[in-house]
Amino acid sequence: DAYVAQAVRDWNVPGLAIAVVKDDSLVFVHAYGVRTLGSADSVTPHTLFANASTTKAFTSMVVAMLVDSGTLHFDDRVARLVSELVMREPYVTQELTLRDLLSHRVGFGDPEYLWYGRDDDFTTIARHLSQVPPQSSFRSHYAYNNVTYATAGVMAARATGATWDDLVRTRILGPLGMSETVTQGSGLAGRSDVAQPHDLEDDTLRAITRDAIGLVDAIAPAGAMYSNVLDMAKWMRFLLDSGRAQGRRLVSAASFAELFRPQTVIRVEDFYPTARLTRPHFTAYGMGWFLQDYRGEAVAMHTGSIDGTVAIVGLIPDRRLGVVVFANRDHTELRHALMLRVFDQFIGGARRDWSTDLRALYDSITAAARARTRRVEESRVLGTHPSLPLERYAGTYTDSLFGDLTVRLENGGLVASASAFLTADLEPWNYDTFRMRWRHRWLAASFATFRLGERGQVVEVAVDGAVRRRVEGRAP
Repeated sequence: DAYVAQAVRDWNVPGLAIAVVKDDSLVFVHAYGVRTLGSADSVTPHTLFANASTTKAFTSMVVAMLVDSGTLHFDDRVARLVSELVMREPYVTQELTLRDLLSHRVGFGDPEYLWYGRDDDFTTIARHLSQVPPQSSFRSHYAYNNVTYATAGVMAARATGATWDDLVRTRILGPLGMSETVTQGSGLAGRSDVAQPHDLEDDTLRAITRDAIGLVDAIAPAGAMYSNVLDMAKWMRFLLDSGRAQGRRLVSAASFAELFRPQTVIRVEDFYPTARLTRPHFTAYGMGWFLQDYRGEAVAMHTGSIDGTVAIVGLIPDRRLGVVVFANRDHTELRHALMLRVFDQFIGGARRDWSTDLRALYDSITAAARARTRRVEESRVLGTHPSLPLERYAGTYTDSLFGDLTVRLENGGLVASASAFLTADLEPWNYDTFRMRWRHRWLAASFATFRLGERGQVVEVAVDGAVRRRVEGRAP
């Protein structure tokens, strides 16, 4: 308790909750800090946080349960149930399986631009995948992908005629007694004991809006759940008892084991930065779980991150040991430090001060990122001006993959919007490049570069590499 309390202060985390399960018993549970910075609303063990990507393990568990009933098979072809999903290469569309979706080996990483801050439904997102360029050959490399997990949830829903939410509630939450957990952000309505997300805005830590709550609804099976450490302790007890609850098996031993079997090798340079200090001998992905070794123990773990809040669930199955950490500050890697501290506590021997060591590691990563930002600032060509009057840049720009971007003149300056959530003020940078200051200021600034045609008219805009052509005759 003293170690966690000090670490929360050292990492400047507004609020955090932690629970530890050992041998089917809840051996430690505590909450620290406040739900909202500047308030007196304390975090409690009942406070709900975003599960974010720790939701994926629930989706893969539902699939395993449906495999037991014969409703699905891990190697079912996706095209059988999700015909609207078409990949760029016909071979991949034909051969893509449920196992591929659950183990991040489809050939490209998450196309975040298809879902983050946009209002498209899953079917629209799936139809755009045919335009996503592969980054590697099919099944050859690990590449983390949220949309594929959403697809797995859709497959489970269509195979049963139920919704993904209903499957999670009836197959997992109900039997485990996880009565305070909700499957999507909409389930938070009327609940007051919910952590407010926090992030840096112009280098100052502030509470940010909960606008991000609905961002993942279109890909809910990848990361939309909300829970607390008490409910997640019940989930860990179930996992550490190899899929049994109150002595009753809810998933077969074979299907359960498949979730924790390495499916895709992860190069250590593509793994968490913590590997620089823990030095694992292997890193892999199962189905809903990152797999590695630590001090001779097999570890299954997963993090979750969505704007302003983080989570981690870590298990050492052979020791029937599990830890869950929730915190309400963006990318608070204190979560890794506390997981490793708990592991050391039960493995025995020397206990490393993981909070101090990982804070130094992530401070160095932050410093490197800031140095890159400074280099961008230093590369700016001073004394230049846009080629045209600002109103000439206004218009609608579109791309079949990246969607629309509208640029309008507002109060003497340019404003760009990809959606209501993704709206930015454009500041002249150099020549026809503008810096985009997102109105949700916790988002990192982007750059928009306009290209002029042979007649001096604006013909397209590139935003962080995404090129959209101007649509003539469409007003912003």
